[in-house]
Amino acid sequence: MIFFGEDSLRKAIREFVEHYHAERNHQGLGNRLIIPLKTLAKTIGTVQSRERLGGMLKY
Repeated sequence: MIFFGEDSLRKAIREFVEHYHAERNHQGLGNRLIIPLKTLAKTIGTVQSRERLGGMLKY
């Protein structure tokens, strides 16, 4: 990644930390999230993926 100034670096770090704590499963925690969301998962429907940092992080 190429950062253009401190603001873009801070935004990238903020995005990564949010992904790391709330969206990425952790093997050391039994494949659970550090900060799980309080939403109920649907058991029917299509699977959707999301991206962060221009597609470098997908979940």
